[in-house]
Amino acid sequence: MIIDCHQCQARGLGCGNCAVTHIGEQEYPDLDPAEIRALTVLANAGMIPPLRYAPRLARAS
Repeated sequence: MIIDCHQCQARGLGCGNCAVTHIGEQEYPDLDPAEIRALTVLANAGMIPPLRYAPRLARAS
């Protein structure tokens, strides 16, 4: 999954409490399923905040 923070609905207030802020300075991190599971395990253990990425849906025209 490629995370585009510019397209995230939680951008702004949610950024400071999102796992993406803890995985590096990449503008578009590309996470595979194993990495997402690892982030979930760390978040469930209280070691990092959860992944709050919520991409905006395209509007139907």
